[in-house]
Amino acid sequence: MAANKSFTIVEYFGGDDGYRCGYCKNEKGNFSHGMWSHTMTVQDYQDLIDRGWRRSGKYVYKPIMNKTCCPQYTIRCHALKFQPSKSHKKSLKKMNKFISNGELPTGQDDAEPMDSVCEEARPQEPSKVCHAEVKCAAITDIQKEVAECPTVTEVQKEAADAAPTGPETTKKDLMSAPDGRTTATSTKAGAVMGADPSRPPCRKAKELRKERRLQKEQMRQKADGVSSIVSSTPPTPTHASQPKTLEDFIDESLPDKSSHCLEVRLVRANPPSPQFKASFDASYQVYKLYQMAIHKDPPDKPSESQFRRFLCDSPLEAEYSPDGPEVGYGSFHQQYWLDGRLVAVGVIDILPTCVSSVYLYYHPDSASLSLGSYSALREIAFTRQLQKQSPKLCFYYLGFYIHSCPKMRYKGQYRPSDLLCPETYAWVAIERCILQLENSRYARFNQDPDAGDARALKDVGRAMVLYRRAVMPYAAYSRKRKGSSDETEVQQFAGLLGQDCAERILLYRA
Repeated sequence: MAANKSFTIVEYFGGDDGYRCGYCKNEKGNFSHGMWSHTMTVQDYQDLIDRGWRRSGKYVYKPIMNKTCCPQYTIRCHALKFQPSKSHKKSLKKMNKFISNGELPTGQDDAEPMDSVCEEARPQEPSKVCHAEVKCAAITDIQKEVAECPTVTEVQKEAADAAPTGPETTKKDLMSAPDGRTTATSTKAGAVMGADPSRPPCRKAKELRKERRLQKEQMRQKADGVSSIVSSTPPTPTHASQPKTLEDFIDESLPDKSSHCLEVRLVRANPPSPQFKASFDASYQVYKLYQMAIHKDPPDKPSESQFRRFLCDSPLEAEYSPDGPEVGYGSFHQQYWLDGRLVAVGVIDILPTCVSSVYLYYHPDSASLSLGSYSALREIAFTRQLQKQSPKLCFYYLGFYIHSCPKMRYKGQYRPSDLLCPETYAWVAIERCILQLENSRYARFNQDPDAGDARALKDVGRAMVLYRRAVMPYAAYSRKRKGSSDETEVQQFAGLLGQDCAERILLYRA
């Protein structure tokens, strides 16, 4: 395992200006802190989203919760404890019925897509970010020099020790399958609908119902003192005593000659894998149609460059760990191929303790298949698969929960789930939070009046900066600058990150 020499390098842009809100349409009501991330480790991003940050491409932002018109609360689902609700089962059965016999439901998608921040609602990036591409290349080169330069090793030791380990040089970029498909036989992290050779043969639903009726009769007879009748084919314990799991619904038996074939492929977006590059044009076309039909964008707005910036570019580097998932950490596209045609794409980040949903877009012709709900359920199942390889990876982050926007409340249906307290950064069960949000748009969820931010900034002098190709604490930088005038800005920035992240993340200083 090679030592990780990667660092998170960002530029901070503050949060004083108000922008148009995509949820309530307030022209100047959307307030957030923002920074441009030239590169970022997955552990740093995990820690940031656990403090209310989210990424949109390489732009990372944090809503100013007590000031913005529509407070956006970070929400996470306990994937291992998740049980599909009645509406979730309906979405899964709808898809299975369509694949099985081609029965296409009428009407539109009955749930919002699983996007953490829709394009029209995300905060406006500062104009100077538009010129960051040129600067980004130069800073990336600096980052490589910083990682290799022995003169800064001592200064960086604390940050390097805290950062996650890097990729093995011999690790495969993606999957063991040569064409990049995630199949049950090619990788443990596969998520393709279809028969699993390791499972016993599926039986018809009629037979299972008959067995359940027989078992109930046996139980009733036992209760009445009557000896039970032994069935020639004893019922499977799973079906007899436990409710069907999410995976049971997803892998529901299909006839040998199904009308359609659904395949789910996981492709790495950064760095782009060969499979990602090969499917880029098809993916972009689906995105363009989706934005025009669902978000009413004019034809020229969802351009290829905008698509790249928003959903393909990512500051997260590919990282691998012995106790991590086989596919590694980083940014991926989970593609849904129906009869060989791309119909939907879920953009996700795989992080040390979670799968984080970034965005979901689908072909408008497939809107009646409830792909928003279906993809979220598939991503929860995918999280559970990854957890078998990486025990700490057990949460599914759905982005932001916005109670003040009724159409965004659907994320609260994936339970058990928690919301992040905007003041103490403690996780609180959503049932408790909703009671408060019914009375106030902004709420502190932690009920302990003495509780505070456990990772609050204590010493801004220990915050790390990148200045003239060298990494140094802010205290040393201030001495070099002989009384720098940016202390207020750095204090605000480091306070939003917390002490731990401030000592690892490098703030670029010109």
